[in-house]
Amino acid sequence: MPDLATNILLSVAVFAGAFVSSLAGFAFSAVAGAILLRIFQPMEAVPLMMACSIGVQAANLWALRRNIQWEGSLLLVVGGALGIPIAIYLLQNADTHILRVGFGIIVAFYAGYMLFRPTLARGTATTSRRLTALVGFGGGLVGGLTAMPGAIPTIWCDMRGLPKSDQRGLVQPFIAIMQVLALALLLERQSLSPRLVIDIAISLPALLAGSVLGIVAFRNINEVGFRRTILVLLLISGASLALA
Repeated sequence: MPDLATNILLSVAVFAGAFVSSLAGFAFSAVAGAILLRIFQPMEAVPLMMACSIGVQAANLWALRRNIQWEGSLLLVVGGALGIPIAIYLLQNADTHILRVGFGIIVAFYAGYMLFRPTLARGTATTSRRLTALVGFGGGLVGGLTAMPGAIPTIWCDMRGLPKSDQRGLVQPFIAIMQVLALALLLERQSLSPRLVIDIAISLPALLAGSVLGIVAFRNINEVGFRRTILVLLLISGASLALA
């Protein structure tokens, strides 16, 4: 494929992933990966998606800094940090295909079912510290196996009926830190290639444009529209895992 066409597809993929991730808070890799994994080898595409996703998460954290719930997020992070090593052990010593498919089916079923239910009543931000850490542990464990660290915390927030600002303020730092840890573990096993640096540089304009437009869309979408967006993305992400 000519370099110009590759660069155009790269920019389109990053823009789409950045827009969706800034609107919903997650799913950069699910959106961008649909294109990037077709034009790059996985060993090139995965670090690129991780690096770009971290850039999007950094922009989201800055834009949502007034809504960040640091105490709850740090509890999620502590639990997630405990779950990641277990996920790595399982990846290295067990066949995790059935686990990924099973989790994808559960996520897709939940999202599909909840799409046809009335909007949940608005919940409260108060919850058990142990339960919050346990949700983070599940997010870290599942994220290490499926590259979807935000799925379980997002479902947890949806089940509690949290408004969109509270949900993003709680889950966004967790996803960002989990992705930084995942990229660090990946780079520990392989060096940063010159091609990756070039691809990141090419992606920056699309990354910035998608992030800004996604954040603007998030601020203007109502609670019902935001919840439906989240559930549709969970449905797509779960189905992609189940059919992988």
